[in-house]
Amino acid sequence: MRIVFDVSPLSHPLTGVGNYIRGSLGGLVEAAARRHEIVAFAPTSPAGRKAIPRALAGLDIELKLVALPFSQRWRDAWSRLGRPPLERVVGAFDVFHYSDWMYPPQASGVRATTIHDLVPLRFPEWTTAKTQSMHNAKYADARTCDLVFVNSDYTGADVVERLGVPRERVRVARPGLKPEFRPDGERSDLGRPYVLTVATLEPRKNLGTLAQAHRLLRGRLLLAAAGGSGWGEQPLLAGPDIVRLDFVSDEELARLYRGAAVAVYPSRFEGFGMPIVEAMACGVPVVASSHPSMDEAAGAAAVRADPDSPAAIAAAIEEALDRREELVEKGLAHAATFSWRSVGETFLAAYEEAAG
Repeated sequence: MRIVFDVSPLSHPLTGVGNYIRGSLGGLVEAAARRHEIVAFAPTSPAGRKAIPRALAGLDIELKLVALPFSQRWRDAWSRLGRPPLERVVGAFDVFHYSDWMYPPQASGVRATTIHDLVPLRFPEWTTAKTQSMHNAKYADARTCDLVFVNSDYTGADVVERLGVPRERVRVARPGLKPEFRPDGERSDLGRPYVLTVATLEPRKNLGTLAQAHRLLRGRLLLAAAGGSGWGEQPLLAGPDIVRLDFVSDEELARLYRGAAVAVYPSRFEGFGMPIVEAMACGVPVVASSHPSMDEAAGAAAVRADPDSPAAIAAAIEEALDRREELVEKGLAHAATFSWRSVGETFLAAYEEAAG
């Protein structure tokens, strides 16, 4: 088969969606074992023509990058106009798998997409107007796809119930882990024991409530917050016991995880919640939001807490400190069940079935 895989989001620094695209594509290449031709495709900015090859370095794939000024506008227009078909740009193919930024037309072949969550549909107040417009249009197109991949059973049930996608078209492919996230290696030292949280600063990530919980610990631990600036009202992350770290590399993030006393993920809602598993893979006890959208990421290896209760989060941090040895052991075992190779095998088996 010739598989065309949309990698447009890799033109930006890698966060959740970008990491999933890079990891799943790597798993697909590994599962295909050169039995199929895989093409990484993107209409992208000149900057994207540099960033995307860096993100895909080491993968045995063909790159088909079309440099366009104002590339996002071109992707939007192409998706909404519904012409010309993708074959005019990349040639004939058997499968097209698109991501978050566009849904261009195709004349034939299997049509597939990945839906990471339905936040813009379920909680529009937690997203920007631009995000709502882009994703709601994509959700409408996803109803026409032969395959809709999701990263959790929770999101899969959401897609069936809220988008009306037939259950037999939905396939669950839980995220894998980058090799950087492991228990052995250097550990960050911030001068005092610290609680680590990893999230973009936006309302859904709920870092304001975590900051309130941290104050209830009365200076016992630093609070270190890693992640880029987002949008909306920014939580107050300042003070002598708070360290703001901004966006960090995977290598630095792994060091931060390993050095932490506890990792806390207080998000109000997720498609999966990958930082929960990353922290476990680095040998850190984890406190995670009790919202069921994070059940699969947390398994039975995290202390769960009501994300809207500072007192509950503070108590969960205390519990995680007390149960550190037990939680680390459980977390390492749980994290070992996730792999990008498994994601690639899920993709490939579904493609072959749909094409057959």
